[in-house]
Amino acid sequence: MNNNTYGYIRVSTMSQRDDRQWVAMKDFGIPKECVFVDKQSGKDFHRPAYTEMMNRLNPGDTLVIKSLDRLGRNYDEMTKQLDIITKEKEAAIVVIDLPLLDTRNKYGDDLTAKLISNLVIQVFSYVAETERNMNHQRTLEGLAAARARGVQLGRKPMEKPTDYEAVFTQWKNKSLSARKAAKILKVSAPTFLKWAKTQADK
Repeated sequence: MNNNTYGYIRVSTMSQRDDRQWVAMKDFGIPKECVFVDKQSGKDFHRPAYTEMMNRLNPGDTLVIKSLDRLGRNYDEMTKQLDIITKEKEAAIVVIDLPLLDTRNKYGDDLTAKLISNLVIQVFSYVAETERNMNHQRTLEGLAAARARGVQLGRKPMEKPTDYEAVFTQWKNKSLSARKAAKILKVSAPTFLKWAKTQADK
């Protein structure tokens, strides 16, 4: 039986580039037809390319990823998948950016290899999730600080047309319907009604 080497690439959105991951796979010597690519979030493992790859993975095969977070971003889920790959599938995993995380038997005996790989998987999975949680916390703290400084977050509110007051008065006097008023101002009816309600509440 031939032992195959597969590569797995993941980016979170269709717009993100995966060039560096492709270069890493090429440098590792993995044929393009043996590389599986998903373009979606790493929050879970319900991904078409990942599922196809796992179905192809056999004992003795090797799975290569550029970095641990390309596999996933949930510590528990990632640890579970790593267990499936290394124990149930009896395949090896190589993380290019983490040379220690290479479960191919290069330590002389199976027991030592499994011990080292399990320790490395646990540590780096934990570190990867901790870093993501810290980044999320920093983002929340940054947004809170910006709001405290009075920084306007999100989309800038649409400015009212110069003839808004006149149209609003006509609508208020029931001379115009909301739809007609909105059409005159060239905005949607919900936008006009939102402006009108804000003004009426003042």
